Amino acid sequence: MQKMTLKALRVNAGLTQKEVAEKLKKSNKTIGNWENGISFPEPADIDALCDLYNVSYDNINFLHSDSL
Repeated sequence: MQKMTLKALRVNAGLTQKEVAEKLKKSNKTIGNWENGISFPEPADIDALCDLYNVSYDNINFLHSDSL
């Protein structure tokens, strides 16, 4: 599997930011910030994202704000 961004993983899973936020008990803004590289998930949140999207950490391309 090639690396995918958090947004691509979410879209491929057929989920909205709101649905992901509810599942992870986070705000929509937090999910958007992660997807846009404004902030970075904590390790426990990364584990939850991996479980939610059924991918390993190595398959996630985390954006960094300086790359936008």
